[in-house]
Amino acid sequence: MTEYRTSLRNIFPCKCLLALTIWNHVSLSVENELFTSVSNNFQEDGLVKNVKSLSLLYTSRQSKANSDWVVIQNTTENLSLSEITNDNVKKLVALLSNFRQGSRLQNLTLTNVSVDWNALIEIFQTVWHSSIEYFNMNSLTQLSAIDSYDFDYSGTSMKALTIKKVLITDLYFSQDNLYKIFANMNIAALTIAESEMIHMLCPSSHSPFRYLNFLKNDLTDLLFQKCENLTQLETLILQRNKFESLHKVSFMTSHMKSLKYLDMSYNLLSHDAVVGVQCEWAEYLTELDLSSNQLMDAVFECLPVNIKKLNLQNNQITSVPKGMTELKSLEELNLASNRLADLPGCSGFASLELLNTEMNLILTPSATFFQSCPMVRELQAGHNPFKCSCELQDFIHLERQSGGKLFGWPAAYVCEYPEDLRGTQLQDFHLTELACNTVLLLMTALLLTLVLVAVVAFLCIYLDVPWYMRMTWQWTQTKRRAWHNHPEEQETILQFHAFISYSERDSLWVKNELIPNLEKGEGHIKLCQHERNFIPGKTIVENIIDCIEKSYKLIFVLSPNFVQSEWCHYELYFAHHKLFSENSNSLILILLEPIVPHFIPARYHKLKALMAKRTYLEWPKERNKRALFWANLRAAISINLPISFEANEEQSD
Repeated sequence: MTEYRTSLRNIFPCKCLLALTIWNHVSLSVENELFTSVSNNFQEDGLVKNVKSLSLLYTSRQSKANSDWVVIQNTTENLSLSEITNDNVKKLVALLSNFRQGSRLQNLTLTNVSVDWNALIEIFQTVWHSSIEYFNMNSLTQLSAIDSYDFDYSGTSMKALTIKKVLITDLYFSQDNLYKIFANMNIAALTIAESEMIHMLCPSSHSPFRYLNFLKNDLTDLLFQKCENLTQLETLILQRNKFESLHKVSFMTSHMKSLKYLDMSYNLLSHDAVVGVQCEWAEYLTELDLSSNQLMDAVFECLPVNIKKLNLQNNQITSVPKGMTELKSLEELNLASNRLADLPGCSGFASLELLNTEMNLILTPSATFFQSCPMVRELQAGHNPFKCSCELQDFIHLERQSGGKLFGWPAAYVCEYPEDLRGTQLQDFHLTELACNTVLLLMTALLLTLVLVAVVAFLCIYLDVPWYMRMTWQWTQTKRRAWHNHPEEQETILQFHAFISYSERDSLWVKNELIPNLEKGEGHIKLCQHERNFIPGKTIVENIIDCIEKSYKLIFVLSPNFVQSEWCHYELYFAHHKLFSENSNSLILILLEPIVPHFIPARYHKLKALMAKRTYLEWPKERNKRALFWANLRAAISINLPISFEANEEQSD
């Protein structure tokens, strides 16, 4: 079988008419009998004139007197006509009258129809009693007043009527006269779209409507309120109207016992929860489209309990409230283009299989989602402003374990934050286990802290840090007390040529050799010795500091006994402090007995440094070398004390 299409133009005797399309299936038995070119007019009926070229399909050899319309009637299934006006509507009605019930014509489309009310009713009435099952009207303009008419719906083959872009020029008419014609039609499907229709009546009796489509009109919450005659309606499309109350919409459907699909998208719907007011939905409603409205979180308190597919795309939902009515049958949920901050759990959606949360405000999706939603087989969560962090990495790991349940992975999943990772696909984002495992990170930090504390403690003990801190504190306190008690005496006056620091075990050498040779020799050197110059009443530390500050030079008698003496250590520390604070060269080291370096305690590291950097005098065992020793020592001490102090000393002597 082969399908042919023939176009017939200029059917009516006015230059603006129109196109006729004929479809048929025939056998290709004799090629030259398939098409006949007609250049003269049709016979007695006068419906078609001035035809210059027409392709018709004949099914048999018949007399020329009646074969033309027989061909149209018996071979045409789809007919499209345009530019219908009051001038040619009678001829259109006459043409359609040829398609009585039993004819093969099933689909009729009229485009650009501009007629008055009576002509329109005549067209509808003619179609209603023809073989036509599907009638479409595009761009209908009604030019006169609309009067009441008793339409005859009986004996029709009609199944569906579609009317788009209706314009009524008469502004003053009874709406009931218009709406009741359509409301009471005995057909299965009715579409009136893009027509600025503000209302529709409830059918006066039980209606056979199974499909109603009122797309892009001006319908409001008043539609079908308390209407009980749409019990067979299964599909209702009210997209792009002016509905505002979700509660009233639910009440509208409560009497539609067979309703399964409802499209309320692109309206002005909102819902405010009111205590004691419950939404009443059609019992068998399984698919609901509420996209592109003004709904917020409260919408989940007004949903059909048996819903299977729910579209809430492009609303103002921030979260799915806990404690909402459980939707046990819900299988598909679309929450794209809302304001969600996280993936909703499935506590209220036990049967959920598909979830769409694209284009929300989700920074870090919950890693427990797939655990709480074991039935979900597809999650669409792309095009969100993801924050690439440890939490997000947990979600990525979960996706890899889920077996590819993320729709659009990886192209639709891109980092938005932080700035340096913007544009990075989530599959390319990685962090170390240490950076993301809080317990491991804390344990590592704790371990490092303990190691650091242990090292610091060891160094403190090894280097005798507490002792140095204590000495620094005593030095500070002594200086503070001295300043507080005698602020006028803060300028230190040198009273001694040298202060002698030695171990008590080496005191015999100091008293018998050092002091006599320095004080009784040339230059009259004045030495400070703790036994005779420490002031009673002061602490030992205060006396040490005082003597060191009043002495020009500091003589340290070094021996194994020296490094074992606690007070020698104090004196060495304060002397070293003076050395650096005054940037002086006042230390004189006398090595009385050799000291093995590794026997020097760790806290004497300053002594080790001094002995390594400074020249020291070594006490000679041979007597013939001692004269040179004393000469060098006197030369190192050589200084003139202030005159006032020397004069006072001479007077006291």
